[in-house]
Amino acid sequence: MQTPTISPTSPTSPTSPTSPTYLAAELRLPTNWLDYTLLGIYFVVVLGIGFAARRSVKTTLDFFLSGRSLPAWVTGLAFISANLAATEILGMAANSAQYGAYTVHWYWIGAIPAMVFLGLVMMPFYYGSKVRSVPEFLLLRFDKWAHLLSSILFAFAAILIAGVNLYALAIVVEALLGWPQWVAIVVAGFFVLAYITLGGLSSAIYNEVLQFFVILAALIPITVLALKKVGGWDGLTDKLTQAHGDNFVTAWGGTGIGEANPLGANWLTIVLGLGFVLSFGYWTTNFAEVQRALSAKNLSAAQRTPLIAAFPKIFIVFLVMIPGLAAAALVPGFGTEKSGYQYNDAIPYLMEGLLPNGVLGIAVTGLLAAFMAGMAANVSSFNTVFTTDIWAKYVVTDREDAYYVRFGRLITAIGVMASIGTAFLASSFSNIMSYLQTLFSFFNVPMFVVFIVGMFWKRASMKSGFWGLLAGTTAAMVNYFVLYKQDIISIPTDQGANFVSAIAGFVAGAVVMVAVSLFTAPKPADELQGLVYGTRSPGMAEPPAAGDDAWYRRPALLGWGAIVLAAACYIPFSFSL
Repeated sequence: MQTPTISPTSPTSPTSPTSPTYLAAELRLPTNWLDYTLLGIYFVVVLGIGFAARRSVKTTLDFFLSGRSLPAWVTGLAFISANLAATEILGMAANSAQYGAYTVHWYWIGAIPAMVFLGLVMMPFYYGSKVRSVPEFLLLRFDKWAHLLSSILFAFAAILIAGVNLYALAIVVEALLGWPQWVAIVVAGFFVLAYITLGGLSSAIYNEVLQFFVILAALIPITVLALKKVGGWDGLTDKLTQAHGDNFVTAWGGTGIGEANPLGANWLTIVLGLGFVLSFGYWTTNFAEVQRALSAKNLSAAQRTPLIAAFPKIFIVFLVMIPGLAAAALVPGFGTEKSGYQYNDAIPYLMEGLLPNGVLGIAVTGLLAAFMAGMAANVSSFNTVFTTDIWAKYVVTDREDAYYVRFGRLITAIGVMASIGTAFLASSFSNIMSYLQTLFSFFNVPMFVVFIVGMFWKRASMKSGFWGLLAGTTAAMVNYFVLYKQDIISIPTDQGANFVSAIAGFVAGAVVMVAVSLFTAPKPADELQGLVYGTRSPGMAEPPAAGDDAWYRRPALLGWGAIVLAAACYIPFSFSL
């Protein structure tokens, strides 16, 4: 939901103007030699990190999980950077320009609770069981059929989502810099391939830490200058209230059951569909993020990884929402045909009008960094799952470790090539934001229900994992492609349809798991230690490392602190200003 965050979806129809395919060509940026020099320096540093990380890669654990040796602050920043793709940056700004303060839901309800749940509840099971991937956990909890199906579905989804990031990058680069789409796709794909093939996950993670700060360096000047342009926060809210009404700058206005609003969703579907099913489905089972936590040096660091990431996640919403709101305030009817701009033009419009050369180069580099972080996260998780969960388990087994490192590098190249292909597949969808969110409802939600039932219900049988995953995926697809797309049921927007598809997938998966479990044998109790809530494994009993028992590093304090802070952030957005 790369988001996911959940990545934004605000389209109102298959031809909605909120897709990046509609970026205005006249937004070509006045870049010069200074901007391109900064961009060149960034790419040199990216490759340098790949070469430096290569020296530490000797085993499959090194290549796929950084030897489980990284500190929590590194994995935490990589965790949030892997999620902070430019599809989110552009799309959330677009959402804000079109829908106003509704955008905060994707962060404070649609991310923080699930990230805290991952850190406090699920990471002890993931890390304590010493699995190398999310699907491998299903092998231990259920059987090989649940493991194989989840591995195939995840590998397929990772390549599709990596392609979305590549295609979105190509659209932005073409509009802003004038590069042909195919050039942007090939160049970005080459750099991601180079540094992951060289240094494995360590290279991806350290580049993601760099990319996090580059992204902030791009967004902060845009946000500050945009606020100054509209007369500060008071000037911004006054202009928006006058043009769009009071609800435009509140989080909950117009979301009562039976009330109409642009999202096509009421508070109940926002809380259940986004806040629970889609959010928990994405953050707790999406290996592109979980892999960063599994690379941490110990259990305490693994738990703190998503909790550390939660704090910047709370505030990043302001860096993407304020530019969108500012664009809507500065241009009457922004996003409508008469304005000459589409909603996704919000950040490019501000970059063109507010940033001087040099700062402009940093902003362009930040967008490219965000796209590459999103793609790299999916490619690095794809090569791990395909190598360890499919190839080594079912195709070529019991080979020496060096063979699987070589194969990991080979499948990385194949994965990048496949991503280039799916980038062009994404171009056939008029709204890639909706496409991305739809993928999350198909692939992440069914996996989440299998995890959550298996983790909290000892009676869930070995066979129930496979059938629950299959039923959940099928139900979500049937709801979207048959019931919604064929107008059998009436849902106002693609966004609303994604919420409903996610709920349908969750319910179907849970019901089928319960039904199958009642008629098939449960897993022996001694094989469930460390895999079901209330049981322990030797890994879960790992004592804190030196310094990890300090009060400010306690996972419970970090987790509940993030929850309270996110809830407090809602207060000023819960009333008309």
